[in-house]
Amino acid sequence: MLLDAGVVNRCRRRVHLEYDPQALRPTVAEDPTAQQRITDAAAHRRSVSGELSRLVGSRWAQVPSDLPTAERVAATRSLLDARAPAIWGGLLPADSDGGRRGGADLLVASRTGYLPVIVVRHKVTDPGAGARTAPLSAPWPGKARHDAHRKVRAQPRDQLRLAHALRLLQSAGVAALGRARGGVIGLDADVVVWHDLDAPTWPGGRTAMAEYDLRFADRLAVAQAAASDAEPLAFPSRITECRSCPWWPTCGEALRRGRDVSLVLRGEDAVALRGAQVSTVDDLAALDPAADPPVPLAGMGFADAVLLARAWQRDLSLVRRHTEVTVPRADVEVDIDMESFGDAGAYLWGCLLSGAGIGVTPGYRAFATWEPVPTSDEARSFAQFWGWLADVRARAAARGYSFAAYCYNELAENRWMVSSAERFAGTPGVPPVADVEEFIASSHWVDLFGVVSAEFLCAHGKGLKTIAPAAGFSWHDSEAGGENSMRWYRDAVGLDGVEPDPVQRDRLLTYNADDVRATCALRRWMSSAAVAQVPFAGDL
Repeated sequence: MLLDAGVVNRCRRRVHLEYDPQALRPTVAEDPTAQQRITDAAAHRRSVSGELSRLVGSRWAQVPSDLPTAERVAATRSLLDARAPAIWGGLLPADSDGGRRGGADLLVASRTGYLPVIVVRHKVTDPGAGARTAPLSAPWPGKARHDAHRKVRAQPRDQLRLAHALRLLQSAGVAALGRARGGVIGLDADVVVWHDLDAPTWPGGRTAMAEYDLRFADRLAVAQAAASDAEPLAFPSRITECRSCPWWPTCGEALRRGRDVSLVLRGEDAVALRGAQVSTVDDLAALDPAADPPVPLAGMGFADAVLLARAWQRDLSLVRRHTEVTVPRADVEVDIDMESFGDAGAYLWGCLLSGAGIGVTPGYRAFATWEPVPTSDEARSFAQFWGWLADVRARAAARGYSFAAYCYNELAENRWMVSSAERFAGTPGVPPVADVEEFIASSHWVDLFGVVSAEFLCAHGKGLKTIAPAAGFSWHDSEAGGENSMRWYRDAVGLDGVEPDPVQRDRLLTYNADDVRATCALRRWMSSAAVAQVPFAGDL
């Protein structure tokens, strides 16, 4: 039984199903966006490999990826024995005793042995200070220095992958001595970020190595039990990962058949309730919401959990928490929705202006760049968006009107407003970061996701695509969604070497326009008498 690094970042039940010879293989078609992410990651690794080989020069060695497994391992071992300074594509000898297999994108030599470096297609740093980075031209740990311009972005999955590779190096007898370390080259591909895997940075003061060892031992036991038809060590439970898991049809059917409590409360709360013999939605619904909970809950209050279970029993998507629903309103209102392409950049800011007349044509407008992100043209589109928004706010204030701007789940918009101000500082029209942060913190910026959370219990989720239909809103495109928009964007800007597709640009604009119209419709519905038709939690 040999497992790769992916198992430590994977659901325990998924590991069981993958190694259970009796489990029916998933029949759902592979998510095209997931496949696209895999393709993009491979292209990113090839690009980084080419740049590293150019910069490192004669110190660079590469193991051909098309060799059979045994030959790749032998070629890697030969380069390790020869003390090659930098080895790309190495496949390490399997750790039969530990149950591990795998390698690392790059193995770099230090004075006492080798350390792993992985290449990922996401950001690994943020503006700030404190990261230890080495230039791509000298990716070795001895060249790492305190970086005055970057701070480490928390990416626990990366650290666990590095820990797996380091354990393989140790098993092969070629790991560097001293503290456990590993490097990551991220989306920007400008430096190697070096992690101290022995630092107590995990919850409870654990280290990345200790966390990895615990998780890997657990997943190995789960896989071994599944493969040997022993008593299972992992059972279905709904978590966030389920949304994109190919095994969800299998687990979902089992959970619905058993009316499992995780259909209402996910994660550790569901685990804790099962431990207190509250295993089903019906068990939870039967409890007294005014009583003390059987176990402490982290995700929500106990009374809300009981009422949510009762709503689920009645197949109610929404239940009012209060007799009166309150949502902030203003004389002049703007709905905002941003579209980004992963971590690469924000290419579209869509706005819907409504309310009192201020001398600006109401309706939808988009501020976009159709140059593939990241691009300096983002600065232009962001500056135009911010300038238009500032003008609307100023006109409203000059006429004595109240103003509010709305989004749904502000994390993405906030991130890209701040990031754009930081990245393009000094560009005409781009505001100072302080101005953006002041706006985000003001009462003029309203997150409708937070309002929905405060006003309703949502038995089937709180996503905009789930909630807005209750207000009578529907999207023009039946495939509308964040994941699909990634695929449309690739075609819209010609990322795959084809001509940019104007039809897909129009599709993205329609999708974005629908998103801002959805938040507008939701807000108006929440302010209307029609919302009283939603059942009241007190009646449950």
